[in-house]
Amino acid sequence: MLRTLASVLLLLTGVITLTAADSDDFVELFNGENLQGWTQRNGTATYRVEGDEIVGKTAEGSPNSFLCTDKQYGDFEMTFDVKLDPGLNSGVQIRSQTAGDDPMGRVNGPQVEISYDKMAGYVYGEAAGGWMTADADREPTDLFKQGQWNSYRVVANGDRIQTWINGTQVSDLSHPERFASHPKGFIGLQVHGIKQGTGPFEVRWRNLKLRELP
Repeated sequence: MLRTLASVLLLLTGVITLTAADSDDFVELFNGENLQGWTQRNGTATYRVEGDEIVGKTAEGSPNSFLCTDKQYGDFEMTFDVKLDPGLNSGVQIRSQTAGDDPMGRVNGPQVEISYDKMAGYVYGEAAGGWMTADADREPTDLFKQGQWNSYRVVANGDRIQTWINGTQVSDLSHPERFASHPKGFIGLQVHGIKQGTGPFEVRWRNLKLRELP
């Protein structure tokens, strides 16, 4: 009954309110021990496991790097915590692909922004047309906290992508064009390329959880 009610609420509002029963639907994307189930695509940044965290570290001269789930996802709700070194830009790819479906091809698709430039939480089309959130809708925020863990929530349902940072909604985006080209794909943890002579920088993720939506 609770799950039926949650489905009705999703259809009416596009937002799911979690209950104790609903929380059981989430699966851990990271097993807490190793990177089994993940594959690095693009770039030479390094990824390692440190306790209950996945840590990405920049490599000078590398293009953007992505640690990607082997499994693909379409409609889902995802939560994660992230902490970012000052000076680094990052993001989490959703419903993403590689060019020509080649494992070495360029990663492309929607990206939920992780950054200190007050644009955190908005949606960018990585190698897929640039900003998906319209210029007029990207209001600067101070929700992303430097040197602290930040909690993200992402709901992707049809052509609608909603994001929250630390409990506050940032974006409510409908993008039929990108949904048509990227209805499903992998989740990818980005380590952005850096300028020569800078870094190294690190980004850390933990509590990566996802549940697929009916």
